[in-house]
Formats: sequence, structure tokens, C-alpha cells
Amino acid sequence: MVEYSKLTVTEPGFETTDRMQDWRQAIQIPTAYRIGNSTVRLQYQFVMGVLAVGVIALVMFYNSVSHSKPHNPYMLEKRIPTNYESDHLHKHNLPEPKLNTYNSTYPFTTPVRTEKGVRYKIAIISDLDTNSKKNDEWISYLKTGSLFVDVENNKVSLEWDKDELVTLKTSLAQGGRGMELSELVVFNGALLGFDDRTGTIYQIDIASKFAFPWVLLVDGHGRVAKGFKSEWATVKDQTLYVGGLGKAWTTPTGELVNYHPQYIKKISPTGEVSHIDWHTRYEKLAKTVDISFPGYIIHESASWSSVHKRWFFLPRRESKDRYDEKLDESRGTNLMLTADEEFSDIKAKRIGDISPTHGFSSFKFVPNTHDKLIVALKSEENQGKTASFIMAFDIDGQILLPETKIDGDFKYEGIEFI
Repeated sequence: MVEYSKLTVTEPGFETTDRMQDWRQAIQIPTAYRIGNSTVRLQYQFVMGVLAVGVIALVMFYNSVSHSKPHNPYMLEKRIPTNYESDHLHKHNLPEPKLNTYNSTYPFTTPVRTEKGVRYKIAIISDLDTNSKKNDEWISYLKTGSLFVDVENNKVSLEWDKDELVTLKTSLAQGGRGMELSELVVFNGALLGFDDRTGTIYQIDIASKFAFPWVLLVDGHGRVAKGFKSEWATVKDQTLYVGGLGKAWTTPTGELVNYHPQYIKKISPTGEVSHIDWHTRYEKLAKTVDISFPGYIIHESASWSSVHKRWFFLPRRESKDRYDEKLDESRGTNLMLTADEEFSDIKAKRIGDISPTHGFSSFKFVPNTHDKLIVALKSEENQGKTASFIMAFDIDGQILLPETKIDGDFKYEGIEFI
């Protein structure tokens, strides 16, 4: 929050009525001069009066000018218009900056009742891993569609848009990799994508097929030279929470390296980042299903419910054994964990059947369902091949849309209502 000091002008006071009368009289009586052999006489009271009047007039003039136009903290140069109407800025349609406001619009498109049920617009985003590199750029595909919720028949259906995939591009990379977007979230009126390779959070404009960097997240406690491997994100109390894998970072054969993936990031609407150690919280989640190191749970999807006042987690992988890079591909899970705000009350539930190579990669509560209905993505990485699936269910575990394959061989890891 930016605060501005207010200029206060106080009228000069006088100790006695006689002095005030002398001051007024001095203004009316002209200066007396004696020329020739006489000395020039200047009345002291008159000089002081003139000086006082001058000071008051100057202060009042300055005060009136400074209040005649609102203070503009963004005006770096006088030649840039306050209302952002210069040719260059107008060309990019930049919004008027606002302080201390939060845009809670969600979703962007109003749900509509149809014969198939209430229709919601959705988008999913791809993580192409090493295949994201195209020439000197890195890309990600965004796919849109409609989700129909038929309350009367207690089912959910889906239709994907026939338009071509939206291709998002960037020149930002780390170690030759980039734009591997692992999550989609609407925050403060913007659609955000999270690069799990560079730690960059992108703002995405679907209409213009454009993504630009907003915030860069650094791994662990924030004092390392590596981007944060963002895997899940959610909004809580007008603050963006971003999490990683939630397991200790290990070698391909399971030896402990560090706990950096067990930090989460809190981001304000204006982009300030805090690094929070969630090591204990992740351990509590694992212990709920009798898992402790070297066993592990890999988290790629989580959401805060302001209705239930609880955290919801749909993990990607689960194992009581030591991490093994190859075996990990077949350790998918159907687990759902929920926790109160302090992680003092944690509950576990199983959703549907287990497909060993399938694991949750993203989910969202369906708007206007009191956070009772969930739509989720599952991803598969098996022997070099990738695939994605979508399903819907309620928080009690009832399946409303069975696991359904998404066309193409892309790995979609983020879903959001738009």
C-alpha cells in the first residue's frame, strides 16, 4: 500500500489583539521616507506584515496547485498522460493501475443453462517437457471446451472446441528448457500459467494467443539459483498459493538431496513473494496414509476451499518404498486428502479405481456447487509415451464423469474455468 503525506497549512497566530491591529494598520499606512539630510525610515511593523502576507500567499498558492490535480504515483514523466492515452500505451490496451483492489471475477464466462445442463467454459494447458522446444522458442498448447453439469440426472459431460489449439510461446528457458506449464489458475482477474522448469508465472491472454512473464519464483527458501518447480496453485484469502512436488528432492535412486520442493510460495495481487516451509505439513499428509521417508507422496494438484475451510489434495503418485525414477511411472494413486487450515485434522479418501500409470495432475471445484463437485485431470507418462484424461466426481467419491481420454498424445497438467 502506498501512502501519501498531506500538506497542512496553519495560519500564523498573534499573541495579542494589539499586535493584530498593528499588523493590519501596517498594511494600510504607506512607508515613510525622509530624503536629503534625513535618514530613510522604514517601519518595522510594516516590513514584518508584508513578509507575513507574502509567505501566506505563497503557501496558499502552492497548496491550491498541489490539490488541483490528483497525485499520480505512476507518472514518471510529464509527457506520459495520466490516463494512459499515449499512442504507445494505448496500442497495448494497458489497464488503469489500481491500488488496494482485487478482481474476484470467476469464472470469466457466465455459466449458461442448456438442454445438456449448466455449461461452463474450461481450458487446459500442456506440459510438453523436452518437446516444448521449437527452434529458438519454447511452446505450450492451450485447449478450450465446455463442461456440462446435469444436476437432474447427476452426470457431467464434455465437449471440446473444434478450434485449433492455442500455441503460447516464450524465449525464456533454464538449462535449455522452458514453457512447461503445469497449472492454470485465475487470480486477480488474470489467467495464470506456471512453468515448472524456470519458475516463471505467465499471464495468459487467450484471445491474442499471448503469454507474458509476471512473477519469477525461486526454488526452496528463495536464495538459490534455480527456478521453483511449480506443480499446483490455488487462491486463498485473495492470495495466490503455489506449491511444488511436496516430497523431498532425491537422486534418481532415492537418496536425499534437499527439502526445497516442500516450500510453498505466497504471492500478493501485486506480486510480492513469500517463501513458506511446509515440510511438517507435507509429512503430516503422508503419515495419514502410513507413509514416511524414504516413502513419498508426489503432489501436483491442490486447492483451498473457502466453503469447507479445508485444503484438498489429489496426489499424482504414492509409494511406501524408496523413490525410483523408473518404478515411479507406475505408482499412480486415487487418493484424496483433506486438511483443516492448521493441518491438525487430516482425512483420506479413495476416488474410483487405481490405474497404476495414471495420476492426478490438476483439479478445480466446479463453480456454484458449494465446492462439492470436482473436475480433474490425470496424466500418464509410461515408457516415453504421454496421455491425459479428464473425470468428474463429488467430494464423497461418487463418479459423475468416468475417466475419459483427451484426444492427442499431449500431457495436460492444468485445468481452469474461464
